[in-house]
Amino acid sequence: MCRLLGYLGSPILLDYLLNKPEHSLVVQSYQPREMTAGLLNADGFGIGWYHLSKDAEPFRYKNTLPIWSDVNLPSLSRYIESGCIIANVRSATPSLAVDLSNCHPFQYEKLLFTHNGFIQDFRKTLYREIRDRINNTAYQAINGTTDSEHIFALLINELQASPEINLETALHKTLINLTELAASYQVSFSGNIIISDGQRLIGSRFAHNTATPSLYWLRDDPTFPNSVIIASEPLFTGNWISFGERTIITVEQELDVQIYEF
Repeated sequence: MCRLLGYLGSPILLDYLLNKPEHSLVVQSYQPREMTAGLLNADGFGIGWYHLSKDAEPFRYKNTLPIWSDVNLPSLSRYIESGCIIANVRSATPSLAVDLSNCHPFQYEKLLFTHNGFIQDFRKTLYREIRDRINNTAYQAINGTTDSEHIFALLINELQASPEINLETALHKTLINLTELAASYQVSFSGNIIISDGQRLIGSRFAHNTATPSLYWLRDDPTFPNSVIIASEPLFTGNWISFGERTIITVEQELDVQIYEF
């Protein structure tokens, strides 16, 4: 189980999300409160963010070290500022390597994607099935070996098969496809996901035949006005709202929040 973080709103230094809160992502890496599996998130980390003014592909900083031991991150996080940020501290699924290519967030063009969850016995079950279902572009976008990146490839495939659909529809279709595949192989999976294109933030809390990992959202907290935060665990005391199970939440650029249950 990983810990996720997504932010959309007024420009902010990474430091105020990653380090400053009492239960920051750094703290969650070594002292998580709501993990359904594992004890630590020490198998690497990654942060993705978008430029404040340029319409450009996002930037990423990743490392296979635990986030608390990266000597460069404290300085970088006091310098980098963005209005759209996605971050992940990783707890690797057994048999999936601790490798830079397996560190989230994953990127395709302007999209950033991060995932908390697993596909049961992934290499023995849905690995080949997913690869057989995706087009060549989505296939070539896979650089690592994680179930997470293969879920992202399914989503890319949905977007390319139907260019007119939005991100939340593509995510919904991806989760439904995964449910059908998992049912056919009699395996479980969980799909807490955060995606962004730099303008919007989309999150899902979803599981099939297993416990659903925690996911929360918060809008316009006095500490973070004009923003929406999505996180696996609350970063600080506030009016955090738990995602319902089998729920997708979309955050628009104007910070309007829409909730879809399925």
